[in-house]
Amino acid sequence: MSEPAQKKQKLSSLDQLKATGTVVVADTGDFESIAKFQPQDSTTNPSLILAAAKKEGYSKLIDVAVAYGKKTGKTTEQKVENAVDRLLVEFGKEILKIVPGRVSTEVDARLSFDTDATVKKALHIIDLYKSVGVDKERVLIKIASTWEGIKAAEELEKEHGIHVNLTLLFSFPQAVAAAEAGVTLISPFVGRIMDFYKAKTGKTYSGEEDPGVISVTRIFNYYKKYGYKTIVMGASFRNTGEIKSLAGVDFLTISPGLLDELYNSTDAVPKVLDAESAKEEGEDKVSFITDEPTFRYELNDDEMATEKLGDGIRKFSADIVTLFDLIEKKVTA
Repeated sequence: MSEPAQKKQKLSSLDQLKATGTVVVADTGDFESIAKFQPQDSTTNPSLILAAAKKEGYSKLIDVAVAYGKKTGKTTEQKVENAVDRLLVEFGKEILKIVPGRVSTEVDARLSFDTDATVKKALHIIDLYKSVGVDKERVLIKIASTWEGIKAAEELEKEHGIHVNLTLLFSFPQAVAAAEAGVTLISPFVGRIMDFYKAKTGKTYSGEEDPGVISVTRIFNYYKKYGYKTIVMGASFRNTGEIKSLAGVDFLTISPGLLDELYNSTDAVPKVLDAESAKEEGEDKVSFITDEPTFRYELNDDEMATEKLGDGIRKFSADIVTLFDLIEKKVTA
């Protein structure tokens, strides 16, 4: 074997994944664990921030957020809400010292069915980032892919020039409407889709047979066929097999545990998805962005997507409430 071939063979699976053209994103609020993987971007959500906030090493960020809340709020409720918003931004600011690209910061999931409130909260988060020296170009506002969330994303992108990451995306209609809305990025949840079908059928799925992988592949092919610029970022992985089956997709956001597996492996990661060949695979064009009844019907008709969207919103809402409770104790201490 030639020397170049030996060197190529020794590339980690993570480096091979990056070489397929897929941008690797760290899915964590624990920024201390990010650096060695050299991701382009990082994503957070209330669950990840809550987990990180409970660690001793992040107490300084909480202190800054609590002080801000006390200074800017009149009632306890205002102080706590302001402190939580500032805490999300403090985490984002620290993450951006490590990653060269963008950080995703999530709007309170309890606003998932309120377009106006979502827009207002997103603008507030961007203003907070600006106040700590972070340009809006480095931030993705993360919003659940409800009808109201998609319409909020459309307004933020087109009227305010704010980049949006539509999350909790489980179905083709959500993906089509997101692209039509002109959002910067979508996060289809691969592992949670697979979880549903595994529980339903009792089958163990792997590789290209994984329903989550199939869903993301379908969306990727459709976007490329019709020239949509929206980035497809696979998310919520259960194993590295799902990740490898999507090698070549635009972005993948991966938890530190799975990043570590890829980092310590030299197993082959060939390119699976390709933008040019995808154009031949995409299906007939459809539209949802101006047809709310059809969007809602199609989403409702997909049992998995309906269940997982609702479940995701409930879980993120529960974690943001827990985070509020944690901060309230400090604000009122």
